[in-house]
Amino acid sequence: MTVGLDVRELLAVFAGGFAGAIARLALVEGMASDPGTWPWGTFVANIAGALALGYVAARLHERRPVPSVRLRLLGTGFCGALTTFSTMQLELLRMLDGGHHELALAYATVSIAGGVAAVALATRAGRRVSETG
Repeated sequence: MTVGLDVRELLAVFAGGFAGAIARLALVEGMASDPGTWPWGTFVANIAGALALGYVAARLHERRPVPSVRLRLLGTGFCGALTTFSTMQLELLRMLDGGHHELALAYATVSIAGGVAAVALATRAGRRVSETG
């Protein structure tokens, strides 16, 4: 079995990933927090990434054929690097280690529910734009 690599798609993932990682770094550094406080940088990055991914996926999947380079650039690359479930887990562990159990529970709950709601909202908005455009 041969796997056909599309250099344009690989470059799109790289470029989108670079931009998403820089955006996340700017958010996290600009909104630095201690383990006993709400980690706004990661939270904003994850919700913004969920919004962007829902919108991009809805808009691009309405087109036939699905534009794979754009999807790799914006979905896989940018949104994949902007969002960070692993950092959220590390922050949760630090909260728990610091005895901030209620904060950890609230952060996990709001992050997951907020991410799902953001994707649903943005997907609906993306489909509406596709239907009217």
